[in-house]
Amino acid sequence: MNQERIRTNLDAVLRRIAEAAVRSGRRADAVRLVAVTKKCPSDWIRPLVECGARDLGENYPQELWRKSEALADLGDSVRWHLIGHLQSNKVKKTLPLVRMIHAVDSLNLLRALNDAARALDDPPGVCLQVNTSAEETKHGWTEEQILSDAEPIAACRWIPIAGLMTMAALGTTAESARESFVRLRVLGEKLRGQMGLPLPELSMGMSNDFEAAIEEGATLVRVGTALFEGVEP
Repeated sequence: MNQERIRTNLDAVLRRIAEAAVRSGRRADAVRLVAVTKKCPSDWIRPLVECGARDLGENYPQELWRKSEALADLGDSVRWHLIGHLQSNKVKKTLPLVRMIHAVDSLNLLRALNDAARALDDPPGVCLQVNTSAEETKHGWTEEQILSDAEPIAACRWIPIAGLMTMAALGTTAESARESFVRLRVLGEKLRGQMGLPLPELSMGMSNDFEAAIEEGATLVRVGTALFEGVEP
């Protein structure tokens, strides 16, 4: 029963992603789903992968370590993403396990990742987290700070800087969240010029607002709740 429900949910989310991408003037496959598996048991994750999900996102490094080991038999069919805060003392263990780190929220953390990436043949990409909602509880650069740090950020050449990431303010609707997404897209355009980097990725949008994020340029959406709605323990 759960596998059928997961398949139905996944198909619905992928359809909504494709439709929003087309509305934004892009191909349906221009946006990638990162399926957020935070707090999900392994017996929910396996059917999700069997139904076609490949990019899996975890908020906490320790949980990612545990699940990547428990699901190691899935091999290359899974690409792990860390989407939550990462402390510098967890960098070395996390970096080889992931395809992307979405919430690089400071120059110090970026430099720690850059140093650790020297030892890897194929280091994961990172997205730089920007606090576009100005909420004190959120991590990340302000827009002014990241523009000021553009030169030292661009000097980190060992770790691939893939793009930017943000979260809308708590309690926003899809429509009121749109301002945060626009601000990130505009900031990305400015940073490309300052850094001389392509910065192709915009990681923004979650279950309640991912369609608005896609319409404003998201290339990666982090969706969890909508995928597991109605799934029973």
